[in-house]
Amino acid sequence: MARPDKAAAVEELKESFTSANAAVLTEYRGITVAGLQELRRSFANDATYAIAKNTLTQIAARDAGIEGLEEYLTGPTAIAFITGDVATVAKGLRDFAKDNPHLVIKGGVMDGRVLGADEVKKLANLESREVLLAKLAGAMQANLSKAVYLIAAPLSQAARVLGALEQAAGENPSLIGGAGEAATPDADQVPDTAEDASAPDAAPAAEAQDDAAPVAE
Repeated sequence: MARPDKAAAVEELKESFTSANAAVLTEYRGITVAGLQELRRSFANDATYAIAKNTLTQIAARDAGIEGLEEYLTGPTAIAFITGDVATVAKGLRDFAKDNPHLVIKGGVMDGRVLGADEVKKLANLESREVLLAKLAGAMQANLSKAVYLIAAPLSQAARVLGALEQAAGENPSLIGGAGEAATPDADQVPDTAEDASAPDAAPAAEAQDDAAPVAE
């Protein structure tokens, strides 16, 4: 491969490492061309699967900030760059390897961290993105139902209390403070008779008459 071609290949691999959600390194020796095509089709739009030279892959991984991948770059290598659901692709590789023992999972990369073969296989045991989203939606719906119940329950109770109060007030208006009736003054503030009412004014008049009377000599 000419130097410009190598540089282009390294740049393409670096971009794949950078943009992928994860990458799985496999050994494909002994798998037929038809088998590789079948594996690629099983990934659909979740991943691309390409054969890569180990030396170029090592350079591209280092340029992408990935360290420690060298030990997995031995023998023929094909890489599944996962751009979709990681668990789905990991399951596809695991199931294909069961029927095609020549496919060997060597390791992988996820979130910038190098994974061993066993760690990659554990990804296949994860639930798919669709299943997780369905569970999340179910949990959210259940929590919303609980929230609506908690909000609606006090309101319904308040409505019942207000209804009972309204009915009781209709039968006995004093329950709501005698609304619509004039307030009754206290008994000690009301004069008993008309004379009592004029009494405060009578005393000054009597005093005036006494002042006007002649003084006996």
